[in-house]
Amino acid sequence: MPAVDAHAHVFTRGMPFAANAHSRPDYDYPVEAWLADLDAHGIGRGVIAAASLFDDDNAYTLAALAAHPRLRATVLATPETSAEQLRALAEQGVVGVRLTWRRLADLPDLANEPWRGFLNRITDCGLHVELLAGSAQLPALLPHLAGVPLVVDHFGVPSRDEGERRAGTDALLRAVAGGRTWVKISAGFRLPPAIASECAARLLAEAGPERLLWGSDAPFVNHEADTSYADTLALYHRLVPDAATRRAIDATALDLYFDIRSHIP
Repeated sequence: MPAVDAHAHVFTRGMPFAANAHSRPDYDYPVEAWLADLDAHGIGRGVIAAASLFDDDNAYTLAALAAHPRLRATVLATPETSAEQLRALAEQGVVGVRLTWRRLADLPDLANEPWRGFLNRITDCGLHVELLAGSAQLPALLPHLAGVPLVVDHFGVPSRDEGERRAGTDALLRAVAGGRTWVKISAGFRLPPAIASECAARLLAEAGPERLLWGSDAPFVNHEADTSYADTLALYHRLVPDAATRRAIDATALDLYFDIRSHIP
């Protein structure tokens, strides 16, 4: 089993939805439920991915980190967030700031303020940017994130259009070659199987396991009826069938999120 689930969301029905929430789950998936899923599958550590569905100001996530040292998290933050605030978050187990831009029609101008200063502060405080953006957005976005530690979610959200998908993956691999970008093999159940296989194979061949991470994307919002935690693990094993490669991906996650650099036997 993986050593780290690097992407899951935790929430309760008591958390207010954001005005522009694209989905509104009518159930709870509290941190205790996710930890039970991790334990049931022998996974020791996890990383909470900030969910743009909620206006929670990260309070639930920070409480989960305080209660469970085996966890890390990314949070939502505005460009006005100060270095002092970012350092305080890092001291609580926060590892990055998530930018959920997949559905944005107009992307922010990352070359100018306030974004340039914000990205610099994130880097200076030892955090990374976690980016949710699609194939069509990556060629324009990623050059402006060069030099910023960056984790790209969900294979880079590959497009169904072959040309758009290739251009996005090309841009993603150029960013990986710059040395400060990682990619999550996560939420593969949201993709057609052939596209998930194609993208995983290319990332493994051209980025390598030292730049890849695995995440379940629990609790599978909008796919709850047809996806289980065991299903996500089975898909991961199909996409990355070699056990040694999966161990190398584990080592990447332990290093990036938990500062554990020892090799996993």
